Amino acid sequence: MTQLFDLTGKTAVAIGGNGVLGSSMAKGLAAQGAKVAIVGRNLEKANEVVQEIESDGGTAKAFQADVSSRDSLVQVANEIEKWSGGWDILLNAPGTNSATPFFELGMDEWDQIMDINLKGIVLSCQIFAKKMIEQERKGSIINISSVSSTTPLSKVFTYSVSKAGINSVTQYLAREFAPNGIRVNAIIPGFFPAEQNRKILSPERVESIMNHTPMNRFGTPEELQGATVWLASDKASSFVTGTLIRVDGGFGSMTI
Repeated sequence: MTQLFDLTGKTAVAIGGNGVLGSSMAKGLAAQGAKVAIVGRNLEKANEVVQEIESDGGTAKAFQADVSSRDSLVQVANEIEKWSGGWDILLNAPGTNSATPFFELGMDEWDQIMDINLKGIVLSCQIFAKKMIEQERKGSIINISSVSSTTPLSKVFTYSVSKAGINSVTQYLAREFAPNGIRVNAIIPGFFPAEQNRKILSPERVESIMNHTPMNRFGTPEELQGATVWLASDKASSFVTGTLIRVDGGFGSMTI
């Protein structure tokens, strides 16, 4: 059974792989044998992730890119291709958030969040999937969504809108790329305290989250690795595409 999850010989591109959740998922891919390109705006953080992967015996390299810029993504795609020859797995895990009330929301902030959370994923899929098709490389694209994508959460209007868009992009591209042997799925994480949401986790909000999470706790970044590796494997999830996989401690099944 372990062969089902063996990623030896595969190359993964982890966009946003320098973040708390993205780095954990990237480490999970590396632990199963994938060669991983860690892509982020903060090259120092990306290099730290690379060092952790290498210290565990994996292979990785850090690359710098702005996910909201087509030119930047094209450049980093060329750099990764020179390094690895191509890729089989694309993990889209960039993200930013804000708790600005709706009537105070400025369009500059709206654009920033949408550029990173939604536009960036569209651009990366255009650029990296096109190259996969040109090279006739079958593979897997994994987008990171959120529980706020299906039922919007209070206080995070733009974030919720952007993540709802991710679900639609995922399902559309699953149909678009299926003839080329590229599967497209999304992971819907529950509450994993990361940089972009810690600032809005007041005691009252934590209590509300726990009241709607049957497992009565936050997730840990490592708990996203299993779903990531499963979706990345062309053996374990070969007939899975267009799906939205919840890793949320039951949050999506709970109401009042």
